[in-house]
Amino acid sequence: MRRRAMASLVCTIVLGLAATAHATTWKVDPSHTTVGFRVSHLFTSVHGRFDRFDGTIEFDPEDPKATAVRGTIESASIDTNHEKRDKHLRSADFFDVEKYPTLSFESTGVTHVNGKSGKLAGSLTIRGVTKAVVLDVTFLGRGKDPWGNVRAGFTATLLIDRKDFGLNWNEILETGGLLVGDEVAIRIDAEGILAE
Repeated sequence: MRRRAMASLVCTIVLGLAATAHATTWKVDPSHTTVGFRVSHLFTSVHGRFDRFDGTIEFDPEDPKATAVRGTIESASIDTNHEKRDKHLRSADFFDVEKYPTLSFESTGVTHVNGKSGKLAGSLTIRGVTKAVVLDVTFLGRGKDPWGNVRAGFTATLLIDRKDFGLNWNEILETGGLLVGDEVAIRIDAEGILAE
């Protein structure tokens, strides 16, 4: 009798936990999200960002390995605070925005979870080329804003070789070096609004 009662109690607890632990969908808020990058140029770095994008994050802090992330960026929205350079970046030398209007990412899994951080694997598509990548991600927390909206914060960082995606343009300097570096550091500071 005691075994049956104990089994019933355990079953009730497990089912109760299963009912409360589930992934929540967050819609990325563009007005509070930055999709930025940094690449070396001569002796320093150029910083830039993309201004138009959307995405969703399915996340359960009790089961972070079940996270699913999808995002799309308008390539023409690139902004490095220099009009002539941005025009060049939109050209066929770089993003070729008329032929490839979007960049995209879709996650495939999460590993190496340590507290609120982990590795998010996925497929990144730039200029029509898709490559497997792994981002370092962190969950920053969730809560209500002053207007009653439930929000959550996330960060993600990634290093890529731009040549892997067909972004090959460069100029040779008189010293023999290259004008633009191959390694691009990407950082995303995302704020999501709870989807209804």
